[in-house]
Amino acid sequence: MNVSDLTAPGLTAPDRRRGWILPALVALVVFVALPAALAAFDRGYFYQIANLALIFVLLSASMHLVTGVAGLLHLGHAAFYGVGAYTAALMTSKLGVGFTVTLPASGLVAAAVAFLVALPTMRLVSIYFAVATLAIGQMLYLVMLNWVEFTKGPNGIIVTKGFELFGVSLSGRVAAYYTVAVVVTLCVIAIGRLSHSYYGNALRSIREDDQCADAMGVRTVRLKMEAFTLSAFFAGVAGALWAHMTGYISPGDFKFSESILILAMVVVGGLGSLPGAIIGALVLILLPEGLRALGDFRNVMVGLVMFLSILLLPKGLLGEVSALGLVRRQFGAAWRRTAGGEGIGWR
Repeated sequence: MNVSDLTAPGLTAPDRRRGWILPALVALVVFVALPAALAAFDRGYFYQIANLALIFVLLSASMHLVTGVAGLLHLGHAAFYGVGAYTAALMTSKLGVGFTVTLPASGLVAAAVAFLVALPTMRLVSIYFAVATLAIGQMLYLVMLNWVEFTKGPNGIIVTKGFELFGVSLSGRVAAYYTVAVVVTLCVIAIGRLSHSYYGNALRSIREDDQCADAMGVRTVRLKMEAFTLSAFFAGVAGALWAHMTGYISPGDFKFSESILILAMVVVGGLGSLPGAIIGALVLILLPEGLRALGDFRNVMVGLVMFLSILLLPKGLLGEVSALGLVRRQFGAAWRRTAGGEGIGWR
């Protein structure tokens, strides 16, 4: 959405004000209310859980771009998450560079690996593409596990540097939380802009009928490769955040089960819905922690919640139609103008 859309004659001042209510409330919770609540408990455990939830929000949002919007069933997302984490860990331990360099580098390396993976696989469709991504994910996991000389194998890698910005340490609990929150927020905004744009509509056309989209002149293979690569970039960024947050990574952090967990977040939240992907991530990360008092029985409860949500809400907690309706109510006249005369989507 261009700035001009917010100042167009069809969008009144009250519409513009209402359009920022929901983002402002979310920002208020993430950057003001939640840090204040965590400071009141004064326990590092809660900061760790908050950071973990934010990282999985980014992973779920990145999966949303390739699975929810482009319609590609991706079963190897955790592998690119791991590539980003190992890039950050190796650059820190071997080159001595800090977070300011490893963050973009992790995203770029993960995107480069995804591009190489996409070259031979993007012409595959349906279950064949899913199986191919599953195989690639397992291959990358086995490389992390068995290339002992480079990745230290099952022993893992100690990340010697925490968060820092141009040499200034951000290792305190509050500083680390704000670092993760700012990076995740910027990435989610970028994914949202991509999803709700003409580019996102082109990806949706591929999801609905790629042959029809190809006949209409949409470069389907190229767009699939771009969505796959962009998704891996954001997963790599999440991996860098994980590595610097925990100070230690191992191959066990990036197993196939992690890919299934990320996919479940997108499905439970609602395929095609970015707010749904965020809600799904928060539910599946925070719910097990809230049920920790139940011991091992909590896993049964989490599985039951996932089963019932899919059984009773097949479109997710906040499906794509509901999410688009929320956006339409927030931005009023701008949506009506773009939907009515210039094609559904943001400029």
